Amino acid sequence: MSKAFASQADLADRKITFERLSAHCWAYTAEGDPNSGVVIGDKFILVSDATATPVMARDLIARIRGVSDKPIKYVLLTHYHAVRVLGASAYAAEGATEIIASQGTLDLIIERGKQDMQSEMERFPRLFRNAESVPGLTWPTMVIGGGDPVQGQVPGKLTVDLGGVQVQIWHPGPGHTRGDTIAWVEQEKVLFSGDLVEYEAGVYTGDAHLQEWPATLEALRALRAEAIVPGRGQAMKGAAEVNQALDYTKRWVETLFQAAKEAAAADMDLKAAMAHTRKSMDPVFGHVFIYEHCLPFDVSRAYDEARGLKHPRIWTAERDKEMWAALQA
Repeated sequence: MSKAFASQADLADRKITFERLSAHCWAYTAEGDPNSGVVIGDKFILVSDATATPVMARDLIARIRGVSDKPIKYVLLTHYHAVRVLGASAYAAEGATEIIASQGTLDLIIERGKQDMQSEMERFPRLFRNAESVPGLTWPTMVIGGGDPVQGQVPGKLTVDLGGVQVQIWHPGPGHTRGDTIAWVEQEKVLFSGDLVEYEAGVYTGDAHLQEWPATLEALRALRAEAIVPGRGQAMKGAAEVNQALDYTKRWVETLFQAAKEAAAADMDLKAAMAHTRKSMDPVFGHVFIYEHCLPFDVSRAYDEARGLKHPRIWTAERDKEMWAALQA
């Protein structure tokens, strides 16, 4: 019997937690749903990952307003996926004047943002139950990287001063996508990783660069964070828990890619590669939230990369369903 497509059968609401991690840093988490991070300064607020819809963003805004009346000036897009960015318009009414992203993320929005929006809306009906509130694609107003400075563009690394706390924003390397961007509050040792790091949830790799991802994780480990807000899963507190989340993600990526390389070397077809990958992935990760949703997309991308396709193919709603029918029957 075919499994329900992606997360279409996941309709139960998740318990949301808004948790203080340090003097200025907060985590907005929801039992394996996409997380957001918040940094509250004496003058301004930064939100890392905007949520899937403006309606969902207003829930986060309400929780912020329970602890601060400062304007939300900055919204960081850690990458381009619709569940992270399409809620951004809700923050304009709260004073947001800058939407920050890397050049890689901007390039991906231009190249495949429209297709990704339609694809993810069909994958996650619960997260997009208020899709009518989305005005369209989210476009950054400040871009990190991309060569010579131009208006609205900041080369290399950006530091924003929120008053009493500074947030460093940069692209540490490819992984979940080629444009992944993190927020790092060095004075409090808190890292907002986006989907570069997950914990006890599926690690989606459908648009990933798997060969480079482990090195990017090690670059994050070198920061010696004492708290992390991963893309999915609970906020991790203390150096040991931070390393646990990094190790979890690295094990997923390396186990998946190794199986894909073995399948490619044996000239398996994609369905055989899926069966081969399950032998090593299911016993370790089969119990976690969104595992069955992620795995077909993950195997498809890992198999492509193992066969030499460096640039991930664009997912469309049509390609999603064709792949699902072939692999999840």
